[in-house]
Amino acid sequence: MSDLFAFEQFPQLETSRFVLRQAQPEDSHDLYELYADEAVVEYMPFTPFTSVDEALDEMKWYTRIFAEQSGLRWMIEDREHTKVIGTCGFLGYEQEHHRAELGYDLSSAYWGKGIMKEVALRIIQFGFEQMELNKIEAKIEPKNQASIRLMEKLEFVQEGLLRQHEYENGKYVDLAVFALLQSEYVAKTKS
Repeated sequence: MSDLFAFEQFPQLETSRFVLRQAQPEDSHDLYELYADEAVVEYMPFTPFTSVDEALDEMKWYTRIFAEQSGLRWMIEDREHTKVIGTCGFLGYEQEHHRAELGYDLSSAYWGKGIMKEVALRIIQFGFEQMELNKIEAKIEPKNQASIRLMEKLEFVQEGLLRQHEYENGKYVDLAVFALLQSEYVAKTKS
């Protein structure tokens, strides 16, 4: 228990190709570029960004959820180009239930290269091993087949469908619920 993550200092994580780190003001242009892309925000609860100020507001939200201990959002920095190409992290962290929701996005120029699987695996590891989560969930619009394929690759199990669960961009949307339990993670890492 002594290694339990305590939300005191933002953790920097790494994979072979990426640095996962806290947002910095100089990331605002990369984040704007990411969220100005209609393909990236198609299944997100907002419209494409139209200004860098919106990216700065988004980064303030990342800072706020960390301070409130309700989430962590890492910037995905490509080591080779030192460019932020996406974000990934936890939101809706419920410490008393040892549960959090996984969220992620990636620049469309980087789709189909195994990046999000690599990044998500590292963040899932952090969630189970440092935060001592029992359950990591993801909520995905059923039309978002790329995200559902990622859940399958990560061995998440679909638990159900939340019908007309959110009101986004002028319409109600269903959300498929996927989850991975700590016991499943442990069994997978031991095999």
